[in-house]
Amino acid sequence: MKRRLTTAVASASVAAALLLAAPVAAQAYVPTSPDTVTVTVTSNGPVPVPGFQPGAEVTFTLVGRGVTGANIATASLPVTSASVTKTADASGSATAVVTLPANPSGSYTLAATGARADSNGGGSNGGSSNALPATGVNGESLMGIYIGGGALVLAGATVAVAAKVRRNRAENKA
Repeated sequence: MKRRLTTAVASASVAAALLLAAPVAAQAYVPTSPDTVTVTVTSNGPVPVPGFQPGAEVTFTLVGRGVTGANIATASLPVTSASVTKTADASGSATAVVTLPANPSGSYTLAATGARADSNGGGSNGGSSNALPATGVNGESLMGIYIGGGALVLAGATVAVAAKVRRNRAENKA
């Protein structure tokens, strides 16, 4: 019985250590701001995005599996991103020409970030670009699993130590 408990505690500790040490898959950068428009891309070709100030610099970021600067793809590559900057025309439309990988898999998102024509400068930060970043844990993260797993490992270790102390006391009295 003593050996089984020790083995179980050791196995649980190793499993917890592997869970916490496992690398989290890197996520490609997708710009997010009030001045960002996101479009799902399903085919090759030009993707016009209207609504920018005429002459504004617009940064397009393509995110998807196998995306590189040259859009070279391999099926086993992780989700990555590539960016290019274009200038909006007189009507406020900026266009990026998208070439998807030869064997596209998953979804591809094109984010266009630039000065929007419909941006009125209102809001809590008065239209300035020095707003505080969003921080904290979002619902998609694994923080809850890590905290719960750590609590379970700690509880298991506490029970194992208590059992060992009780057993040692019982042996010393005999």
